[in-house]
Amino acid sequence: MSLKLGRITTIVISSAEIAKKALLTHDQFLSNRTIPQSVSVLNHEHFSLAFLPVSPLWRELRKICNGELFAHKTLDDSQDVRRNKVQQLLHDVHKSSQIGEAIDFGKEVFKTTINLLSNTIFSEDLIQPTGTAGEFKDLVTNITKLVGSPNIADFFPLLQVIDPQGVKRQQTKNVAKVLDIFDRLIWKRLKSRESEDSNTHNDMLDALLNISKENETMDKNMIEHLAHDIFVAGTDTTTSTLEWAMTELVLNSEIMLKAKKELEVIGKGKPIEESDIARLPYLQAIIKETFRLHPPVPLLLPRKAAKEVELCGFTIPKDAQVFVNVWTIGRDPTLWDNPTLFSPERFLGTDIDVKGRSFELAPFGAGRRICPGIILALRMLLLMLGSLINSFDWKLEDHMKSKDMDMEEKFGITLQKAQPLRVVPIKIRN
Repeated sequence: MSLKLGRITTIVISSAEIAKKALLTHDQFLSNRTIPQSVSVLNHEHFSLAFLPVSPLWRELRKICNGELFAHKTLDDSQDVRRNKVQQLLHDVHKSSQIGEAIDFGKEVFKTTINLLSNTIFSEDLIQPTGTAGEFKDLVTNITKLVGSPNIADFFPLLQVIDPQGVKRQQTKNVAKVLDIFDRLIWKRLKSRESEDSNTHNDMLDALLNISKENETMDKNMIEHLAHDIFVAGTDTTTSTLEWAMTELVLNSEIMLKAKKELEVIGKGKPIEESDIARLPYLQAIIKETFRLHPPVPLLLPRKAAKEVELCGFTIPKDAQVFVNVWTIGRDPTLWDNPTLFSPERFLGTDIDVKGRSFELAPFGAGRRICPGIILALRMLLLMLGSLINSFDWKLEDHMKSKDMDMEEKFGITLQKAQPLRVVPIKIRN
């Protein structure tokens, strides 16, 4: 589908076959980004791995992410951090279960997701009851919301100077506060590293500071902007996926029972370990089916055509922005039997994955622009969902019936549940 949004030609791809041509075959001509005004603040577009053009700097950052930050060995070394944060989540949920109190599922996992990421990067919690950590949660939410909101200045570039909706003014304040928080954390670490008896944290910040000694690209400014990207990319997406997954499990009791049955190999009532994930194919299938039916990012971040490109008989003009509509592809009846039915079984015994090789299921994108944090994202999702399923039974609040569940979606840059999931946890005894 081709649209003219103001002065910008926009192409929306809703076919897995054409998506493969765009993201793989013609990737070299469709790898740059259009830069929304909500990203072009405090020079973030000049540091952001997500929005930098393909260039030597972008390649260097990808190399650092793939080879250092998100490599299997690096993540294996930091899994104790994530285990502790999941234990804290289970402890908080257990307190609600003791008094029969319903929880806002999305809020609970959002808090845990931020602290999982902040401990993986900085070895510190950024969500606390009071102070700047509480503010941080709102900042991340507001940044994501503004990036996903329609902005007339993006369609009529001459209006960007005026900023008629105030998007740039609001986003500049948000991003400045986030970068200031990161700046203080980095200075704190630099000061502690000067001490002879300082402890090695073995986290992403230590890795980046070690890299900075030999690589001038990775200075303090770059570390701050890279951390910004990781938080913005990883919080709402993880939260929405977990909330939709639990919603579907609560509505589909047979699927929930199958998941619990599989988890008996871990031990009833126990949290799972990252090392357990490989022997939990049904849990993995649940996450895949959630990606298919409720993709965290319904329209992948837009690509920009470097030249005119022919795709399956269609012409994409130079400088057009190109979206891939993974929401529609996930519900395409030519690709999926009963596409509106939540059925993890469809992935058992197949080689369909989410790592950019199967274009009928590409929640993280594909090609050179594929999300570099896939491995960490999958570990976090499976660790939290598996532990919550295995540690508690779940029922809807106030005797609500499954048929009364509001399944309306709220579209933005991420696909949120319009009405938060409120569920009552019931502790399972070991």
